[in-house]
Amino acid sequence: MLIVEDSEDDALLLLRELKKGGIEPYSELVATEDRLTLALRDNTWDIVITDHNMPGFSSFRVLELTRKYCADLPVIIVSGTIGEGVAVTAMKAGAQDYIMKDNLSRLIPAIDREVREGTMRQAKRVAETTLEYMAYHDSLTDLVNRREFERRVAQALDDIHHNGGHHILLYLDLDQFKIINDTCGHIAGDHLLKQIAALLSDHIRTDDTLARLGGDEFGVLLRGCDPVHARKIADKLCEEVREYRFVWHDKPFSVSLSIGMVLIDKSYNKTSELLSHADLACYAAKDRGRNNVQLFQSNDREMQQRQNDMHWTSRIQQALQNNSFCLWKQDMVALQPEAEDGYRTEFLVRLREGNDIIPPGAFIPAAERFSLMTKVDRKVIELAFDYLDQSGLGREPTGTFFINLSGSSFNEPELFLYICEMANRYKLKPERICFEITETSAIANLNVTQQFIHAAKQRGFKFALDDFGAGMSSFSYLKALPVNYLKVDGGFVRNLLDDPIDLGIVDACNRIGHAAGLKTIAEFVENDEVKARLETIGLDYAQGFGISKPRPLE
Repeated sequence: MLIVEDSEDDALLLLRELKKGGIEPYSELVATEDRLTLALRDNTWDIVITDHNMPGFSSFRVLELTRKYCADLPVIIVSGTIGEGVAVTAMKAGAQDYIMKDNLSRLIPAIDREVREGTMRQAKRVAETTLEYMAYHDSLTDLVNRREFERRVAQALDDIHHNGGHHILLYLDLDQFKIINDTCGHIAGDHLLKQIAALLSDHIRTDDTLARLGGDEFGVLLRGCDPVHARKIADKLCEEVREYRFVWHDKPFSVSLSIGMVLIDKSYNKTSELLSHADLACYAAKDRGRNNVQLFQSNDREMQQRQNDMHWTSRIQQALQNNSFCLWKQDMVALQPEAEDGYRTEFLVRLREGNDIIPPGAFIPAAERFSLMTKVDRKVIELAFDYLDQSGLGREPTGTFFINLSGSSFNEPELFLYICEMANRYKLKPERICFEITETSAIANLNVTQQFIHAAKQRGFKFALDDFGAGMSSFSYLKALPVNYLKVDGGFVRNLLDDPIDLGIVDACNRIGHAAGLKTIAEFVENDEVKARLETIGLDYAQGFGISKPRPLE
């Protein structure tokens, strides 16, 4: 209890009255404005009891100072001289109650009530303050969150348009975060993010803003900073993180930053465009080796390509939702009499937008870059299985239907279960379906590919290794990959009549494939002369424009 009273005797009478009622508070007596100010600054009080008239100041000044330093602290006026009019004015000014000194019977109930209500007011204010803080800050790192960061970037952009000057936007991405998350768990990942946030904060100027934008991505707004100085700051952040060692359960980990940098100038009108370009520059930094800083430049070809890919991501996602993907097919023919064992064709994905049919080369690179290929692969499997069901071809005793799978899909544990579920739903024979994976994708993650192929072949599915021969050193991998077909890379097939080296490579691929007990398929067969030469060499099947052009399933 803080007692504001110029009469020590009156203060003692007050405390004696409280003691009779069972209240013995810790109290401090102040009689001047300076001491009152010091007491309010330095201590946490539950209640203030003040006289009205004191030398040099009154209860109105007490109320004013209390609101300034302790907004929720209740104030009760206890006076022998206060009139009713003054008391009403004091209540309007913020006093919780007024009590005459010659009638202290109401004092203890008033104190009980106001301490209780003051505590509730304080708790409510703390809750409101906490909620407000949480609305603009990241709960894990305590940094500004994306919403508040975008608001501040918008303010900086508005400032540029009205006042000129220099502001810089940095987009930061941790390079090895997923490895730590996958190997040590999300708890370790959270600890790393908090430590990186603290490390970055030490190198950010007080007028700048450091924010966590989500996941392992951070943003920095450098206000009043020219590009040269901004580059030094960005390089310093890269250096600090590169030299930092994260230790989890006695295991040290190295991490690094990729940073995209954008100059905020009058050419921009939207915050979203600034952030998008910063993100593009950050991806460019990753593509160029990581652990570096890249300035966004609109005439940079790689950034233009990535920007085009980013536009494709929304179109791909919309196509998945609207069922805009469709299938075409390209047939194969047998080149040897003993290979005649039913109809063979490969399913090819296309994107239908209005009357336009968009080939896969336009959208597959974007789908691969932005981790959408697994969803596209699932859609292709669904469309292919539905066609094989509706046509009845998936239940025929002969025939093989080729479906391409991306390397990223092989890394998805649930994909094999999805394939089995769909095959059961459509009541298809697994022997009719052959999945294709490129040689490069298969070798890139050999163990995962082996496990996937083994599991699928046990169910009866077949596999083909596509674009085979592009890397001759990969012949040894055939022993580790239990596939059924080799599709010889079309780049060698196309020119085999004119290039003896290409002819030798095609022949070698065919011989090694047969030695491994596999059927061989030549791609890019564009005329009868090439087809005849492939027959002589001994390949089993041919595919290409000289055999059959791609056409819609319907």
